[in-house]
Amino acid sequence: MKRNGLIWLMVALLVLPVFAMALSSCSKQVTETPGMTDEERARLEAERKARERKAQMTDAFLNQHVQFDFDRYNIRADQEPVLRFKADYMTEFGSVLVEIQGHCDERGTEAYNMALGDRRAKSAMNYMESLGIVGSRMTTVSYGEERPIDPGHDEAAWAQNRRAQFVIVGE
Repeated sequence: MKRNGLIWLMVALLVLPVFAMALSSCSKQVTETPGMTDEERARLEAERKARERKAQMTDAFLNQHVQFDFDRYNIRADQEPVLRFKADYMTEFGSVLVEIQGHCDERGTEAYNMALGDRRAKSAMNYMESLGIVGSRMTTVSYGEERPIDPGHDEAAWAQNRRAQFVIVGE
């Protein structure tokens, strides 16, 4: 019995600091309090909506990829709206820095796919520059076939893997 109590005490001593750290690391948000003016309430609501909008836009920015045809690195017409959205995002959030990652499907040699991934990333970056985004806010890297988004071995999987993917690396 004594031993069980000791075990529970040790578990509590290990777990409580983790919970305390998690709670203290939560972002501090100002909440409505009694006595707030209508202007303060309106400001809080506007800030909440702005945070929510940025979170939704960031999610779309990160999860919409620029797709490419097999063995190609030119920007397809149907992918231009994706890049325009990304440029609009980077314009609105002017301190965002991105890495554009070039990816390929598994066909082709490793060296060929690394070079093709590089051309895809640079093609996306050049298009972003043509939309007014300063090149110093973007870097490129090729992962070739190393990081497939779909592990399948068919045309549907390969089509998903032929992409330029944008990752936010700083603000």
